Amino acid sequence: MRGVYLVTDRKLCLGRPLEEVILQALQGGAAYVQLREKEISTREFIDEAITIKKMLNSYQVPLIINDRIDVALASCADGVHLGQEDMPYEIARRLLGPKAIIGLSVETWPDVEEAQSLDLAYIGVSPIFATPTKTDTKEPWGLDGLKRISSYCRHPLVAIGGINDQNAESVVAAGAGCLAVVSAICSSDDPRAATERIKEVIDRHTI
Repeated sequence: MRGVYLVTDRKLCLGRPLEEVILQALQGGAAYVQLREKEISTREFIDEAITIKKMLNSYQVPLIINDRIDVALASCADGVHLGQEDMPYEIARRLLGPKAIIGLSVETWPDVEEAQSLDLAYIGVSPIFATPTKTDTKEPWGLDGLKRISSYCRHPLVAIGGINDQNAESVVAAGAGCLAVVSAICSSDDPRAATERIKEVIDRHTI
């Protein structure tokens, strides 16, 4: 996995419709979209996911659902992202099938070691830097922690937490081929341009 990985947060969209922000990110070159919803009903979440999936299909961008296996199944999403407190990987894989994208957050070194034996599409290194959008996580990994994981882990790395166009270069250089971004895109005055700037950083490091 490589590219800009948009993680949605409707509260950070400056009053704009979430679909509008996602569309601008797609126009800017986002490679993945993770739909994260904590405060809407299951029915609303499913309806939203189906609508966004259609939008993403036009750009050949996968839809990944945060946490909710039921929503992923109901909306025919491409996969899920799991935290350490969510459904165990083995059960999620059995329910979603062998082709589904499944990512897993790692917050401690034992998490990293355990992930080695799992057939994951990627691991989410969370968080890299302290950020108000991720308040339920352990201490930030920092760039040194990311480098350590990169040298050890067999899976592609998706870095998340406090990433923006100012620090993206250092995060990619530390070993993350994919950068998950929340507020730097959702709260940008120009989500398309914000996505383009981060994509340019990643593209410069592509071999």
